[in-house]
Amino acid sequence: MKEVNNFLQNEIRPIVKTFLEKSKNKELQIISHFDTDGITSAAIIIHALKKADRKFSLKIVKNLTPEIINELQKDKITLFIDLASGSLNHIKNADLKDVFIIDHHEIPEKYSIPENVKIINPQLSIKQPISSSGLTYLFCKEISHENKNLAKLAVLGMIGDNLEKEIDTLNNGILEEGEIIRKRGLLIYPATRPTNRVLEYSSNPYIPGVTGDMKGVLELLRESGLSPENGKYKSIIELDEKEMKKLTTTILLRNPKIKNSELIGDLFLIKMFNKLEDARDLSAIINACSRSGNPEVAIKFCMEISNAKKQAESIHIKYKQILISGLKYAQETDEKIQGKGFVIINAKKNIPDTMAGTIASILSNSKIYETGTVITTMAYYDDKIKISARISGRQGRNVREILAKVISETDGEVGGHKFAAGCMINQNKEKQFIDLLKKNLEIEIVKV
Repeated sequence: MKEVNNFLQNEIRPIVKTFLEKSKNKELQIISHFDTDGITSAAIIIHALKKADRKFSLKIVKNLTPEIINELQKDKITLFIDLASGSLNHIKNADLKDVFIIDHHEIPEKYSIPENVKIINPQLSIKQPISSSGLTYLFCKEISHENKNLAKLAVLGMIGDNLEKEIDTLNNGILEEGEIIRKRGLLIYPATRPTNRVLEYSSNPYIPGVTGDMKGVLELLRESGLSPENGKYKSIIELDEKEMKKLTTTILLRNPKIKNSELIGDLFLIKMFNKLEDARDLSAIINACSRSGNPEVAIKFCMEISNAKKQAESIHIKYKQILISGLKYAQETDEKIQGKGFVIINAKKNIPDTMAGTIASILSNSKIYETGTVITTMAYYDDKIKISARISGRQGRNVREILAKVISETDGEVGGHKFAAGCMINQNKEKQFIDLLKKNLEIEIVKV
């Protein structure tokens, strides 16, 4: 709603004024998160700072550790994007001079905001979910209204953070400013690609017996009455109403727990590299590049640098293949601990740590598990373990609070939200963490 944006702008305006004054003759060091929201936020701020003739450096990180904070130069202005709300004590102890934070993650109640920190975070006021890319866009639009052309990157970040259903509530005007085309259709992406290829790599929704199985894909298409024309299947947006209904019905038969309303919804088409593309696919490409260790390609892709397009698409294809393999492992592995209302998938080295959160998210949206089930994935990263927790159906317990209770006894930092949270622990704490997590999940289910 307009009131939400106006409220945020009134909070943002004085912070932007201070930011511009302090950065006039001082170099900035920017630290942003490596997911789609963090990357699009970084691309937005890069565009704006170049126009404003500011000097800056950029670092993209998986996690904001005390070591990273302590290594920052104290005399530079520090801007954290899409992280740092859970690291206020470390920032205070690092003795950084001027710090700005643009973030949307929850702030632990035990933390107070240091005097040298200016923070933009709706959790402090309106408690309205909004992506960091949306906040960064509003921040940069306050720097100059010429930055309105960056709105499409804000939309990509929102979609990357699964906030497309919130777009009408909290992002009034951003769709129009980004010249986004909106259509109703089947929520399988990319809607602009041949349907057989889309179904083969469909992870959201995850379709048992179809995702990752071309034989299952062709069987589903035959049942739907769809066949190739001139050797090529239609794309989702090319299907007529009758074809769309038939395909939707066939998918629902494969996974009866999915509701029809969850398969049909708004598609957002964005012009990138002079071509209309499905925003969800663009978001996935950005995410794949960064999580594959190529954040610089993701940034260049967002900035529409021509030589980055083919490179990004190639990375995305490989990433999808690894993701499908990871999903298959998560479904079939014996390294799975299940109880009433929870499942813990300890993948160890069998899935990349960068995919632990993605796989947990896909499973939580897949309808494989009952609504309210806590899905936790674990994957090794050097001598540490990356842990991601999600709630199936986004209804039920607060996974951030559950992880925080466990981490208080095993050491580490927790970040995220009520329905999606994560943390990192040392590998020597693996058994202790699992035992404590099981204990806390069993206690929580009793409370419910």
